Amino acid sequence: MNNPLTELYRDDWLLVVHKPAGLLVHRSPIDRHETEFALQYARALNGGAHVYPIHRLDRPTSGVLVFARDPATARTLGVAMMAGDVKKTYQAVVRGWPVEEGIIDHPLREEPEDRRLKGLEQPVRDARTRFRTLATTEIPVAIETYPTSRYALVELYPDTGRKHQLRRHMKHLNHPIIGDANHGRGRHNRYFAKRFGRGRLMLAATCIEFAHPATGMPLSVGAAPEPSFLEVLSIFPEF
Repeated sequence: MNNPLTELYRDDWLLVVHKPAGLLVHRSPIDRHETEFALQYARALNGGAHVYPIHRLDRPTSGVLVFARDPATARTLGVAMMAGDVKKTYQAVVRGWPVEEGIIDHPLREEPEDRRLKGLEQPVRDARTRFRTLATTEIPVAIETYPTSRYALVELYPDTGRKHQLRRHMKHLNHPIIGDANHGRGRHNRYFAKRFGRGRLMLAATCIEFAHPATGMPLSVGAAPEPSFLEVLSIFPEF
């Protein structure tokens, strides 16, 4: 079996991998027909033994994903996640030029996965994301009403973990993430898909940091975005 996961870190308690875009973390009621999941591939890396996902990445998001190798470690990290003691870093390509850095403090209504709950009123939760702009570019292509189009590479740091938080927060700023079919801008998404021969959500989890659940020592695991993400960064002179 060709395993699409790349192992980044392993010890007696943890397995940290890089998940490619397009792969579900685990079975979902939204994608009942799918048969391949990061969870099963992580088990294969773990010698067939069970692993426990500590968090999730949306199917179109690539990047760093953490699994616990035993239930006690999973519980400890789960508590740390709920307490906000797990720090995550993402990179994204967005439309327009955001300010140099800022905080998005914008509550979000829950988005249930169960379709039977879609018509019911859902609670609104606090949601907070910090960001900084890493690079900007302006290309001589008229996609909307202007003769040129502006884009930025941003780093995102979610302080909360609401569903689709980063995608919804960047839409709230009017700087939607490129390739986001639900919260983005169709004309820009189509331009990038045509230019690079494929469409993908330009969002990648690049680093995760937390106190090791067994030793208490700080642990930071990072990974560069995958090639399909890096290819798009060619629009920035710095890359």
